[in-house]
Amino acid sequence: MTSGSSSAEEHVVLLSETGAATGVAPKRTVHTQDTPLHLGFSCYLFDSAGRLLLTRRALSKATWPGVWTNSFCGHPGRDEELELAVRRRARQELGAEVTQVQEVLAEFRYRAVDASGVVENEICPVFAAVLTGELAPVPEEISQWEWADPEAVHRAVRETPFAFSPWMVEQLPAMQAAHWGATA
Repeated sequence: MTSGSSSAEEHVVLLSETGAATGVAPKRTVHTQDTPLHLGFSCYLFDSAGRLLLTRRALSKATWPGVWTNSFCGHPGRDEELELAVRRRARQELGAEVTQVQEVLAEFRYRAVDASGVVENEICPVFAAVLTGELAPVPEEISQWEWADPEAVHRAVRETPFAFSPWMVEQLPAMQAAHWGATA
């Protein structure tokens, strides 16, 4: 298994319409107005009190800058197991260690276009995990963060979907339909 971070340039795994890996491409070249289907993941992080971590994407992000979203997202490296990619990205983006990593939505897929015309086009399994220790978010990734009651988050997303990332708006109802609880 590769760690996904062995090279200086991050790559994403490109996918066919059926979800089969077809190759890799540099991440910096993929997110455009014609983004190819690729593999990503989302993670919802809980603390020991059952609160959910929401993050606000840094204003320097290429897609959805400044938008509130789930705890963190990422892309696995070639041949990297998804759970290992989740743990790696938690360290890279949040400076955090996680435990109890579990897949919540194995086959989540979405396509969305942000205000600048950049497209997200991912098969994006969704995970939940529990924080161990403290957070030290990287400012280039996250501008703000808040711990919130999961039911309040569900309510806020239903009532004001425009304030959240489009993937989170789609993921939360699907997670509720899958009987995902308030805690991981």
